[in-house]
Amino acid sequence: MTVHHPPALNQPSAYYVLMLAIVAALGGFLFGFDTAVINGAVGALGKEFQANSSQIGLAVSSALLGSAVGAFFAGQIADRYGRIKVMISAAGLFLISAVGSGIAFTIWDFMVWRLVGGLAVGAASVIAPAYIAEVSPAHLRGRLGSLQQLAIVIGIFAALLSNYFIVLAAGSAEAPFWFNIPAWRWMFWAEIPPAILYGIGALKIPESPRYLVAQGREAEAEVILARVVGGDIQAKVMEIRASVVRETKPRLSDLLGRHGLLPVVWIGTGLSVLQQLVGINVIFYYSSVLWQAVGFSEQDSLWITVITSVTNIVTTLVAIAVVDKFGRKPLLILGSIGMTITLGTLATVFGSAPLDAAGNPNLTGNAGLIALFAANIYVFCFGFSWGPVVWVMLGEMFNNRIRGAALSVAATAQWIANFVVSTTFPPLKDVGLGFAYGLYATAAAISLFFVLLLIKETRGKELEEMV
Repeated sequence: MTVHHPPALNQPSAYYVLMLAIVAALGGFLFGFDTAVINGAVGALGKEFQANSSQIGLAVSSALLGSAVGAFFAGQIADRYGRIKVMISAAGLFLISAVGSGIAFTIWDFMVWRLVGGLAVGAASVIAPAYIAEVSPAHLRGRLGSLQQLAIVIGIFAALLSNYFIVLAAGSAEAPFWFNIPAWRWMFWAEIPPAILYGIGALKIPESPRYLVAQGREAEAEVILARVVGGDIQAKVMEIRASVVRETKPRLSDLLGRHGLLPVVWIGTGLSVLQQLVGINVIFYYSSVLWQAVGFSEQDSLWITVITSVTNIVTTLVAIAVVDKFGRKPLLILGSIGMTITLGTLATVFGSAPLDAAGNPNLTGNAGLIALFAANIYVFCFGFSWGPVVWVMLGEMFNNRIRGAALSVAATAQWIANFVVSTTFPPLKDVGLGFAYGLYATAAAISLFFVLLLIKETRGKELEEMV
């Protein structure tokens, strides 16, 4: 009989680090699931509650506003009370939102439950990249940090798929399903199992060693560092201690320099905002409506949406494979170039197409195929670059002293930008799809110069080297 001895304390375990990263990334899965699950329920909500279009719009966007608030406070709470407590709180909020959204009595209390879910999404968007960066060895940090984006896109896909199967079984979103309860309510309850799993997982994993050193709990930090980075643990603790030394509790004022926010915080916030301004969520929130508007059938439009979400998953896997080999900056540059070309193509195709009686572009001949091809290449370009790499960089580009607070500011800006892009697309679409995609193409071109001029490569650097 073979006896398996535990690894020596100074031998790091890549498998153990991967398990920690997967648990943290479960927050990303719920982030993706929660933001996408409402897509299948929108029509049924309007009928169930006799809600008008502005109320439905508020029901969708309330989660995004909640996300901005959750992101803003999560970093400060994580710096004061620990990363694990934020994860457990987020899991609880996801659970409450899933149950509440499914039992909603009016459109107004539904908005409240969605707002609660948004708080959880915002917290998860901050804490997952921070925790993963803080437990990952430098040579694996890019790949493990990319798990956050992979989890988000798998969460989106899981929500679309569960919605599809629930509607398939029930006949429609408003039709009765199990126990004679309308199918749309089960769409939200489908989030309950992963929320519980996330909470259990968070209770099982250790606190971030960087947080423990900042709290003076160095003996605990040494045990975890031995398993995740190995080497000379005493020297590592001293290095972390030097980078987190402070006489006061962390606060937002730590982010201020002589002329407002520190430059690195502005750069992180710029990355966050540009990730949204290139219009990626227009593809995910409105793609079915968009493809129907340019002549595809409802069934074909839904199928295109599924293909797009699969494309996003595959390209995120590509990013995981290459981000630690080629670095962050080259991937961002390639992505920006690709997005500028494909969005420019979409703007040209939509802008030059004749309009039908409803004012939508009529894509005749090869125009429909060109638009479809360009849209999926655009998702590919985003998926291997700005999707995962921004989350990797936000987790690692800030120094240990300001990471939680700086991530909060950057993630809050991201959710506000998401809200602005999502709510302005319908009126922009009325002006013209060519104009709307022209704006996103412009943002993609700006993102290229932003990276070339302002982004420094972080591949292979220890977190303690970040200034």
